[in-house]
Amino acid sequence: MNSSIPPIIQFLNNLDLLDEANAPSIDPDAKTSSAILANIFDSGLVSSQEYSAQVSKRFGLPLVDLSALNLSLIPLEHIDFKLVEKNAVLPIYAHGKRLFVATVEPTNTAALDELKFSTGLQITPVQVELEQLTQLITRLQEDQDPGLEGFLGDDEFDLEAVDEGGDGESNESDLELDDAPVVKFVNKLLIEAINKGASDIHIEPFEKELRIRLRIDGILHKLASQPIALAGRVVARVKILARLDIAERRAPQDGRVKLKISKNKAYDFRVNTLPTVWGEKVVMRVLDASAANLDLTTLGFSEDQLKDYINAAKRPYGMILITGPTGSGKTVTLYSALNMLNDPTKNISTVEDPVEIQLPGITQVNINERANLTFSEALRAFLRQDPDILMLGEIRDLETAEIAIKASQTGHMVFSTLHTNDAPSTLTRLLNMGVPAFNVASSVELIVAQRLVRKLCNKCKQPANIPAKALIDFGFDKNEIESLEIFQTSPDGCNNCTSGYKGRSGVFQVMPISEEMKTLIMDGCTEKDIEKQAIKEGVKDLRASGLLKVKQGITSLEEIERVTNV
Repeated sequence: MNSSIPPIIQFLNNLDLLDEANAPSIDPDAKTSSAILANIFDSGLVSSQEYSAQVSKRFGLPLVDLSALNLSLIPLEHIDFKLVEKNAVLPIYAHGKRLFVATVEPTNTAALDELKFSTGLQITPVQVELEQLTQLITRLQEDQDPGLEGFLGDDEFDLEAVDEGGDGESNESDLELDDAPVVKFVNKLLIEAINKGASDIHIEPFEKELRIRLRIDGILHKLASQPIALAGRVVARVKILARLDIAERRAPQDGRVKLKISKNKAYDFRVNTLPTVWGEKVVMRVLDASAANLDLTTLGFSEDQLKDYINAAKRPYGMILITGPTGSGKTVTLYSALNMLNDPTKNISTVEDPVEIQLPGITQVNINERANLTFSEALRAFLRQDPDILMLGEIRDLETAEIAIKASQTGHMVFSTLHTNDAPSTLTRLLNMGVPAFNVASSVELIVAQRLVRKLCNKCKQPANIPAKALIDFGFDKNEIESLEIFQTSPDGCNNCTSGYKGRSGVFQVMPISEEMKTLIMDGCTEKDIEKQAIKEGVKDLRASGLLKVKQGITSLEEIERVTNV
């Protein structure tokens, strides 16, 4: 066989679809396999439908009609358009750790391996028609890269910069007059984030593109891609709104933007900039205090967990610690307790970085490092103002921890957060910070570890067929397997949700500090000792609490696996 013949021609010859004698009639400018195939199909030498059917039969691959595909199922987060254009392979559906990929040339294993490497998922190819694949790729590229004009509308919005006490000054003249499209683009981006229920906006410069992503229900989704030439202008607009120094590009900066939707409705955006290799990255946290549900009964606690949390919160003194990663809902859990305790007979003060939820009747303070208003300094000031209940956003160092613990030991109820993986490790974290064991044992009354899981869409979720052995390995009791009904996302999703999920619920580990645990702490116990005692006392860990939500049909096994990292 002639080695100069392109592999795709040889492949067609093996399928008895094309004689090598026809090879010279192929367009010499067609370099890639997909280009050669397109040329062959256009010339009428081979039918696209016949080719796809033969390949599907030869390799035992499903033949998928892309024109009937639900576009909402396409996993945009796994699509790299550079790889798509290079290899003509397109991810069209993701389920667990498996990625289904549309291809016209399944023999191109190098392309599939490259996709496997870039996504970290198991690749399952499906056969499609070239024309349908090309049309779908073009459509997705247009949707993901609409250009400024594709993003802009005619609506005007009132944007107000909020001074956080910094020295940065807003100067609208710093943006050229012909940057009106950029001004409108940023306005529309903020509105788009609100409409989609996003918690964060990521504006990320790379070598050849400015990528815009939104975090929805805890998962990042790509919203748009813009030319990298726009990066400086978009970032400058955001910095002006947040009263940041647009000339400073070498150091991180923090600020806030307020977006007024109407006279009675406004959103705050917490803004952080970070210098990167390709320019400044901006992350904006969407803060909507009016949307925060501060009803303790709706957060996701089980009946016993809620009872323990309320009982501890109503104590006249002591400390309650909430732990979990950033974005796990700790602030809402704290404020739900403060909202319950908030009445005119109590003096409640909070210090945060920054204040995310504004609650009438509570004294709230933003820390300001430049003015030396730190957590520890704010706590010292609070203690001179006759407090009953104190809340500090985070215990970051030994000094803050010691002041907070002394406050809890002298007739004050103290709420705070720590960044640890679970409840038992919170105690050892305090000890490792240098807090004496007797102070930890005498002050901490309750620790709540939490995560947020996506809730299955009630309109499209469907029963999952999972082998009994897999359920037992996952943590379910073998005696409950027969009566267990587990749900999963619908492959098609629906217009009511995002990838089969809508909204989030908390998964909690609520650990009261019993007398036995206090004794263990005083005796110099390890984290494992506390964990064993907690299990002995019936404390559910995050995994067990997550499985309970799976039993209730609230979420899926895949979501618990993702969040609990077990």
